Order: sequence, then C-alpha cells, then structure tokens
Amino acid sequence: MSGGRMVEYEIIKQNKMSSNITILGSTGSIGTQTLDVVREYGDRFGVTALTARDNWELLARQAREFRPKRVVISNEAHLGELREAVADLGIEVEAGDEAVAAAAAMPGADTVVTATVGYSGLVPTIHAIGAGKRIALANKETLVVAGELITRLLVGSEAEIVPVDSEHSAIFQCLVGEDRSKMRKIILTASGGPFRTLPAEELENVTAADALRHPNWHMGAKVTVDSASMMNKGFEMIEARWLFDCPPSRIEIAVHPQSVVHSMVEFCDGSVKAQLGVPDMRTPIRYALGYPERLATDTASLSLEQYSSLTFERPDIRKFPLLGMAFDAIEAGGNMPCILNAANEVAVDAFLNGRIRFTDMPRLVEATMLGVPFVADVDLDCLVKTNAEARAYARALLER
Repeated sequence: MSGGRMVEYEIIKQNKMSSNITILGSTGSIGTQTLDVVREYGDRFGVTALTARDNWELLARQAREFRPKRVVISNEAHLGELREAVADLGIEVEAGDEAVAAAAAMPGADTVVTATVGYSGLVPTIHAIGAGKRIALANKETLVVAGELITRLLVGSEAEIVPVDSEHSAIFQCLVGEDRSKMRKIILTASGGPFRTLPAEELENVTAADALRHPNWHMGAKVTVDSASMMNKGFEMIEARWLFDCPPSRIEIAVHPQSVVHSMVEFCDGSVKAQLGVPDMRTPIRYALGYPERLATDTASLSLEQYSSLTFERPDIRKFPLLGMAFDAIEAGGNMPCILNAANEVAVDAFLNGRIRFTDMPRLVEATMLGVPFVADVDLDCLVKTNAEARAYARALLER
C-alpha cells in the first residue's frame, strides 16, 4: 500500500490521542467491551455517538450512562421507542443506515470504532475516512469486501486505521518500529473453534448451539459461527493482506488452541516476533484507543504457569473448506471477495435459523461464487451491486 496511511507507523500522528469516541455497533460484543474500556478510563475518553442495529433498549441505557451527543438505531422501526426512552436527555436521536454513516463522520469524535458485523460496516467506514478519523477497525468485512477501494481512499487522507481484531492488533504490535520491507511472512493464529477435534463426518449433524460454544472467546453469534467454520480466519487473512500490504502467499494460518499467541511475524533474518496475552478483546481495544501509548490496566495478566504447553498445527482445509475459498477469492480479486462475504452472511443466517446444516454452508458459498458474474475492476457502485446480487443468488439457492 505504497503511500497509504494504514500501517505506515512512521507517519501516524503521535499527537493524535483519542479523547472522544464514536462507536458503531455499541450494543454488540465489541461495542460493549469498548464501553468497558471507556468506563475504565472515564477521565480520558468521552463518547460522541453510539449506534445499534435493533437493540434500542440497551442503546438507551448506554445513552443514559455515557451521554453521547447522538444515538442512531439502524432499524427505523425502533425510532419512536428509542426517542421516547431518551427524551429527557437532550440527545439527538436518528434512525436508518444513512444516519449511521453520518454518525461515523460527526465532528467532535477523534476515533470511530467500527464494531458492526458484516457488510454494513463498509459505507460508514468510507464516511469516517472522508472525515479524517482514526478508525479502530473491528469490522473485518470492510476490508474483505473492499480492501482495494479502502486502500485507495486512505492514500493522501488524514484518516488512519488501527486494527482491533486480536490477530491484527498482534501483527500491528509486532511491526511497530520495524522496517516492514524486512517482513518475510505473517503467521495468523486460530483457535480452531469448537469443532477442531471433531471428526469431519460428524460435522453434518452439529447444531447452531454446538457452533456457538466457542472454547476461548466470547463473541457475537455470526462471528462465532464463522470461527467454527474457519471462515473467520479466511476473512482475517484477507484483512491482513490489505492492512499490512502482504500477499496471501506469505500469510500462514496456524491453529493454536490455547489462544495465547495472538499472531506472529517472521522477518528476513529468521527472527519471529509474537504478541501474547489472555484471550480478552479489551486488550486490543485498549491498544487501538490509546495508540501509540499503552494504557495501564489492573485486569488479569497472562500467567504462563496456566499454559504448560502451547501447541500449533496446520488447519484442515478439507474439513473446513470455507478457509480455502477465502484464499481462492482473494487470488481472483475484483468482486469475488464481496461475493464470498455476501454468500457467507446468507449461509450463516440460514444455519443459525435451522434452514441448512453446518456442512451446507460451504456448498452454498461455493455455488454463489460460481454463479454470480465476476468483475475484475471494482468501485463502490460495483460492490453495492455485487453484494445485492450475491445475496439474492444465495437466497434463491436456499429456496430450491
């Protein structure tokens, strides 16, 4: 990403310390944990805006506690209820996807935490870039769908991205102070999810409840299912490709069940740097909000005595074919990662609602990738059209 602002550490403004924060998706897993960090440093961070998709009741409680200037509910059906719940607070209340995007560009916020799930994070992120914000990126789908576009927009922009995903935060930390041209490869670690040791033939019968029992992390339903299928690691590989200007051929996936080593970077001299820590998303959130300063905390630290063995193994692509499809999609480029993401969102929703089996998800994604027209050169209009077409195609396959 020559000339860009994504991870060019030497040009990230040292004096751009975040003090006011907008959180997109404040009622989800990352959003609520971000507010935990705000509580922890109440004299340091203020809240400018909060947005949510459907959970207006929790959003109203958050508004009452943190007193933002604006709250936005994406689902317009809940506007009246939200407005009534916070009527005494003097807070602006808006609804709809356009209002969420506008909140991402609001004056007064230094940092925008993109904690929404899925394709919905793309347009607000573009607005935040246009407004020159620091973006604490937790919405990996933004770079999966539109990594090339986002990279172009960052060139010459005052905006900057600091990753929040634990794996990308680890890589970011390993690269601080290093000459990025000396990076040989990235090693993305994966827990392996709840089905790591389950025989492949038994995957046909697993339920959504089984998939949601992640052994290490507390995450939202969609991300947890993606972890179970290892699609999440495929998305993270694509995200790393754009964040760190690293070709997929130099991104390796290592299954690490203990989730202590969050990722590693190997350099040209054979040295490997790793970032370790307890599996707690508030750690990378703190780092993103405080960067370049590390914010002190008295929460539980890593005790290596708890981990007498740290193990690593290669992922089983035949057992988890969605991971292989992610590599295929980024190799194809163009709108193929957008097709991959859209089909996967439809597949995960169908699985969570009992319409398809776990093993049907990769079949649905593969069929959609084969069926939706490929476009090599993309812009935002193309991606919006592709997203709609891929979702419609996948949903039509579900009806057959």
